[in-house]
Amino acid sequence: MKTLVFAFGTRRGQRTHAVLLLALAASIVGGGVATAIVGGLRINLTPSEPLGLWRIVALDRPVSPGDLIFICPPQTTAMREARERGYLRAGTCPGGVAPLIKTVVAVAGQHVEIDADVTIDGRRIAFSELAERDGNGRPMTSYPGGVVPDESVFLHSTFRSSYDSRYFGPLPASGILGLAQPVLTCAP
Repeated sequence: MKTLVFAFGTRRGQRTHAVLLLALAASIVGGGVATAIVGGLRINLTPSEPLGLWRIVALDRPVSPGDLIFICPPQTTAMREARERGYLRAGTCPGGVAPLIKTVVAVAGQHVEIDADVTIDGRRIAFSELAERDGNGRPMTSYPGGVVPDESVFLHSTFRSSYDSRYFGPLPASGILGLAQPVLTCAP
């Protein structure tokens, strides 16, 4: 009968021990992240909303203006370009992007006007000034405005440099994952 002996005092044994500890740590972290995602928790690392841990809460009613939501953006040309420019982070939504956290400022049937800032049904939205260029000096193209289509939402963030419906227009409400509820956050 052979006896298995680990030689932790040798270089080979130390490397083996380090690899095992690293694998264990990666398993714990990976398992924790997977559990958090399945449990509806997300980490926000963008300045569009406070940084930190957020929960997705089921939306058991129609979405309405003022709701802070998690939404998966559709796989459109504008969203692919946004991903290439670095506006969208990697994540679990279709197309490999992270859900957006934004406030609904208009729903189907409401009229959106975009000039130097955004107006919904004649009411100016605070902190909605448009940026002509992004942080890297590239030109930004704004949404031309119009009526929000059926089963769509127009989204906004008070953070001036946020990539929101000012630029990509309304998004399908079918992408809404739920309400965004802060758990442990801090303002950027």
